[in-house]
Amino acid sequence: MSEEVSTSRLYLMRIGYLVNFAVVGLGAWPALINHAGPWDSVRGAAFSLYAALSTLSALGIRYPLKMVPLLLFQLFYKVVWLIAVAVPTWPALRGATMVMVAGAVMDLIVIPWPYVFEHYVKKGGDRWRRRT
Repeated sequence: MSEEVSTSRLYLMRIGYLVNFAVVGLGAWPALINHAGPWDSVRGAAFSLYAALSTLSALGIRYPLKMVPLLLFQLFYKVVWLIAVAVPTWPALRGATMVMVAGAVMDLIVIPWPYVFEHYVKKGGDRWRRRT
């Protein structure tokens, strides 16, 4: 399975996971741990998602191909955010927008697209019923 993805691509993916683990984790975990008082539900959900993303990215360092769906999730939520949030309010969110664009570009570069196409698009899905 990993023979079809080059070693350099695997290391590039590991760097992407490491960046997620460090950068996202350093923002999310201290905010969760040091927060006092009740959370706004949407803000609390966002920080919880980022903390989970950073933690699961640690698994991606060891198992880069098995954790490709995490990178796909990350790319898609950034693209949805850019379309639904940033575009309608463009001038107000310029800094956050640049961070999301940079992250989406990183994901586009890091994700091994031939592998994704082969294993998630071309390959048949798992069965729905028990075999008889």
